[in-house]
Amino acid sequence: MKTTRKCRAMLAVGLNLVALFFSTTAFVTTYWCEGTQKVPKPKCSKEITLNCINFNNTGTANSTKPKLVHYSWDTGDKFFFRYFHTGIWYSCEENINGIGEMCRNFIDLAPASERSVLWLSLISEVLYIVLLVVGFSLMCLELFHSSNVIDGLKLNAFAAVFTVLSGLLGMVAHVMYTQVFQVTVSLGPEDWRPYSWDYGWSFCLAWGSFTCCMAASVTTLNSYTKTVIEFRHKRKLFEQSLREEQMFIDCEAINYFRERSIQSISSSMEVFVDPATSTTKSLMPETSVDLREIPEVLGEDQC
Repeated sequence: MKTTRKCRAMLAVGLNLVALFFSTTAFVTTYWCEGTQKVPKPKCSKEITLNCINFNNTGTANSTKPKLVHYSWDTGDKFFFRYFHTGIWYSCEENINGIGEMCRNFIDLAPASERSVLWLSLISEVLYIVLLVVGFSLMCLELFHSSNVIDGLKLNAFAAVFTVLSGLLGMVAHVMYTQVFQVTVSLGPEDWRPYSWDYGWSFCLAWGSFTCCMAASVTTLNSYTKTVIEFRHKRKLFEQSLREEQMFIDCEAINYFRERSIQSISSSMEVFVDPATSTTKSLMPETSVDLREIPEVLGEDQC
């Protein structure tokens, strides 16, 4: 029993640790959603040489460079697609004026009507991680520092409760963030709105963390239930053996008192000798008494 219970506890600890690692990684990264943005090409300069438009003020190419052709705003390619990725905190996109990325606060990009929901999502995500830490600590305490089985069951129950609560908060946080992002795609700033987008690996890690969290809670509850059932089964066997032992002791006592009663009846029958007849007479009435016909003591059938 101890080995099986320990294996279940180690499995729950491992799942909780994976959920904690996934949730923390997803929380600090900016790849929940990623895609492309359709933005106009800037004017070429010494700093900007790629994805730019090189034309003079009249809308024609510079005649000093024969490779440049006439540019028309009606027929020319004046847009390009810029890669971006967004997390809970920041949204980053390619820097069209140089090398690297330019990041903006996603809270500022969200519409004013959705910022309260986004803040609730952030708070739920933080509480999700905190409760995962608490559940992980209780599981480790049960696994390594609990020699008493009753104390281990109490720690197991608390760890299961905290893990279930953390999973529910994580699910709520992920759903609320998804809702805010979809609204921001439609109502956000025009210079940020995606042309195409999809969920990234951080989003997958977040839901993978939720899955591992719920698996850890189910494993913990299963361990608690199995341990309680095993204890009840052992208690039932102990009570049954105790009843059998008590019945055996009662039978021994019944036999003992029955024998004592027979001996006391035999000793109370005093006899004497009549000198005239030289016969033995009893002080008891002249009735035929057979000691074997003395009524049995109650409870003989059970013995």
